[in-house]
Amino acid sequence: MAKTVAVLVGSVDPDSLNRRLAKAMMKGAPDSLEFVEVPIAQLPFYMSAYDTAPTPEGQQAREIVSRADGVLLITPEYNRSMPAVLKNAIDWLSRPKGHSAFAGKPVLIAGATGGAIGTAVAQSQARSILPMMGAIVMGTPELYLTLQKGDFATDGTAKTPGTQDFLTSAMADFAAFIARLG
Repeated sequence: MAKTVAVLVGSVDPDSLNRRLAKAMMKGAPDSLEFVEVPIAQLPFYMSAYDTAPTPEGQQAREIVSRADGVLLITPEYNRSMPAVLKNAIDWLSRPKGHSAFAGKPVLIAGATGGAIGTAVAQSQARSILPMMGAIVMGTPELYLTLQKGDFATDGTAKTPGTQDFLTSAMADFAAFIARLG
């Protein structure tokens, strides 16, 4: 039986570099994983009133992650930080206090940017935040990728030498991580 992975892409651009990265990672994943994207673009800014009266969008996001066996979190890096839309989604999914949708979930973090350090700072922030919510963040491999949109083929795979193999290997490792924890 396939394991379900909730996918959080920290960009609202339907053709973003990191959405392309997510597609390449899903394309390279073993058949034991199936994916459901968490729609985060329409989430209102989180506030505590939503703990007892969530919006339909917030409830849907929580349900997707709560039902998933793992989470693939893809983050761009803007101004040495994760995008606000992604942090807002994390806030939504962590609440109400004591009922985090991330609790006990294996999480793989990745991201790409055109800059030299990939998304190292944004990923570091996610690695700091998520364990507080009960997430079990996979330590390695670390996926700090320096890529451009043109580095992806029309079939969704990465076309730079070795990149798709690296992503495929990372997804196999993530599937094994989910299986060990599940």
